[in-house]
Amino acid sequence: MPTPVLTLIGKPGCHLCDDARVVVSAVLQQLATESPATPVDFEEKSILEDAALHERFVEEIPVVLINGAVHNYWRIDLVRLKAALQEAQ
Repeated sequence: MPTPVLTLIGKPGCHLCDDARVVVSAVLQQLATESPATPVDFEEKSILEDAALHERFVEEIPVVLINGAVHNYWRIDLVRLKAALQEAQ
């Protein structure tokens, strides 16, 4: 099975994006500790640097994608995100 890709889309100065980043970091750290043999690739993108992302997500940031599909936006739940990533692994 390919390595899951977790993408966080946001922008600088967004407090919800900062909150989401903390949740994403915690989940990635937990998964790395619990399942080091099943990694998750992580990327962060800014809507300020990509016109297509800006047009699509400007009202919904932060947005978390798993393998390119929207997992959630605005407030990111640690337990739900971790379960989704474990399922994707």
